[in-house]
Amino acid sequence: MMKVAFIGLGTMGYSMAGHLQKQWDVTVYNRSIEKAIQWQQDHRGQYVESAREACMGADLVMSCVGNDDDLRQVCYGREGILAALKKGAVLIDHTTTSGHVAEEIAKACRLLGCDFIDAPVSGGEIGAQRGELTIMVGGSHSAFEKSKPALEHYAKHIAHMGEVGAGQNCKMVNQLCIAGVLQGLAEGLTLAQRAGLDIVQVRDVLKHGAAQSWQLEQRAQTMSENRFDFGFAIDWMRKDLRISLERGQELGLDLPLATMVDKAYQILQEQGLNRMDTSVLIKATQQQLLVTTPARD
Repeated sequence: MMKVAFIGLGTMGYSMAGHLQKQWDVTVYNRSIEKAIQWQQDHRGQYVESAREACMGADLVMSCVGNDDDLRQVCYGREGILAALKKGAVLIDHTTTSGHVAEEIAKACRLLGCDFIDAPVSGGEIGAQRGELTIMVGGSHSAFEKSKPALEHYAKHIAHMGEVGAGQNCKMVNQLCIAGVLQGLAEGLTLAQRAGLDIVQVRDVLKHGAAQSWQLEQRAQTMSENRFDFGFAIDWMRKDLRISLERGQELGLDLPLATMVDKAYQILQEQGLNRMDTSVLIKATQQQLLVTTPARD
């Protein structure tokens, strides 16, 4: 049985590491030690007080932190991941980051005789809890195959997208699509409410047609009920959209819908809604749409 380390016990990582602990020897590290202690109590694994200590002797190291800077913080330095990676180990990063930092850390791993794969996830907090995430992987085929048996403990679908950075590029596409779907859903639900339709009935009809989506099925009712506490905060979505928009610029692309949604999220942040989940976009949409008196026949 391979030894596994998991670095980062946030909204996603906490459950992902828990699934691994059911079958593997897992050591965890979290920058907030209280979270690591709680994880140990919940899952009976072991925690340590530095990333370096967690990674000593590990065959696979998973990281799941907030952004590029967080990943660099846990990777570099005397107490970082790279200070302890053994030759032949694989570092699997589940953080949604830029492709640039993925390539940077992959290069550092190669110098140590180790492999790196960028493996961002989709499926949200519920997907992590249920072990039903989708994982998009960039890296060598051999590193992918070595990592796959562990990833299967918290994923329903794993796809090898190409070389290092390909996983992050695919995640950017995912976030751009989510932004568009949420904008369309927000406008559609606003019209439905204004027209006096029953939102649950609307959802149950539309989910059988071409408008079907995860967001429709999981968020239409909660959006109509003003419930927006489902884990993936707009602070994080804006970080992901910034990465996607910057990548678009590098590729010579203008992404107008994503730019519009990003600005709407900025307005919501300024209203103090930054910790609400991404479906709170409907509030910005309503503020834009409900500015006229309904037309009379």
